[in-house]
Amino acid sequence: MRKLIYGMNVSLDGYVAAPGEDISWGVPSDEMFQFWSDQLEATDLTLYGRKLWQTMSSHWPTGDQRPGATPAEIQFARRWRDMSKVVFSSTIDKVDWNTRLVTGDAVAEITRLKAEDGGPMDIGGPTLAGAAMRAGLIDEYVLATSPVLVGGGKPFFSALDSWVNLNLVETRTFPGGVTLTRYETRR
Repeated sequence: MRKLIYGMNVSLDGYVAAPGEDISWGVPSDEMFQFWSDQLEATDLTLYGRKLWQTMSSHWPTGDQRPGATPAEIQFARRWRDMSKVVFSSTIDKVDWNTRLVTGDAVAEITRLKAEDGGPMDIGGPTLAGAAMRAGLIDEYVLATSPVLVGGGKPFFSALDSWVNLNLVETRTFPGGVTLTRYETRR
């Protein structure tokens, strides 16, 4: 069975985006960016909701060709473009860059993918991850918490039907006061 990991940059008050989908507060340091790039390298498959897919696919397919791209950005762009991805959406009809579109039941498809042999899967986008959380499918949570309060926006965690007990497995501090915490779901 594959492991499903949900991780994103998050504000101290729990948001992945401020009002207006503003993510400018979460610009990672070089070290934090390298952490996310290494996380991507260790992932067999990434699952995206539509909004995060549109954000990622508007930048990373050509991120390695942009003037001033750092070596880490070049590496990340190539990894992102080459890796297998699944996008869950009922409103778009085309995806590119080694990506498959699923328009049906996301929880059923994620359950099926988890049951397959293979390496870890990442899930991105709080709406999609929220559905997976409520279904008890997420095995690990990775929060890169920035020392900023944004006061509202898109929360990292959605409302749950019941508690999810977690075990802390890692903490790490990055430049700029970003604290990484990694938790496994207690089963």
